[in-house]
Amino acid sequence: MTTRLTAIYRYPVKGLSAELMDVVDLQPNEPLPWDRAFAIENGPGRFDPLRPMHVPKISFLTLMRHADLATVTSRFDPETSTLTISRDGGEVAKGSLATPAGRAIIAQFFAEYMKDSVKGPPRVVEAQGHLLSDSTEKSVHIVNLASVAELERIVAQPLDPIRFRPNLIITGAPAWSEFDWLGKTIKIGDVAFEVFERTARCAATNVDPTSGRRDLDIPAILLRNRGHSDMGVYATVKNAGRVKPGDMVSLI
Repeated sequence: MTTRLTAIYRYPVKGLSAELMDVVDLQPNEPLPWDRAFAIENGPGRFDPLRPMHVPKISFLTLMRHADLATVTSRFDPETSTLTISRDGGEVAKGSLATPAGRAIIAQFFAEYMKDSVKGPPRVVEAQGHLLSDSTEKSVHIVNLASVAELERIVAQPLDPIRFRPNLIITGAPAWSEFDWLGKTIKIGDVAFEVFERTARCAATNVDPTSGRRDLDIPAILLRNRGHSDMGVYATVKNAGRVKPGDMVSLI
């Protein structure tokens, strides 16, 4: 069976909703454009935009500890840097993340919406060229749909792949075969990716991305049934190029 890329997603604000993309242009050793470019700091934190370094995800509002994030949807416009937050189909906040006033509007919404769980006034943070990801490397996250389907069989219920925060979803590869790519290079369309790490899952995957309910303990289920808590792999981009759904995936 031919392995292909089936979907592309980015997450402009760490912890907020996914954005489906029709096509993406990639650059060597860079993530998807605008992927996790922003995060919402949970009260006073350690992130310094002038000297950006990787800090633990507990410093930010994330699904791991704040399941209510899944009950809102977000949309980011790269041309204006405007973030729109909606709930139940209606717009509840909108601001340009390029301006202090716009960031304050977004931060104030989450301060009020999540007032029972924030540690202090939230703050929208960014640093140009810095990826606010769980990984310390600038990378893309690849999830194999067959592995998700196998986990669905184990838990006896449908699982939205977005639960695992993929950038690239592939189909046609055998379940768990992506772990065999570790240390190897795969090609999607004309772009080469070096797979360097399996993705250890945390409590964020316990949250249904639509309802916001903690309905499963994914890491524990994986550990009991597979002997590990991994789902997906991280890979670095090796050359500039464009990828789109339908592109063939091959192991070099």
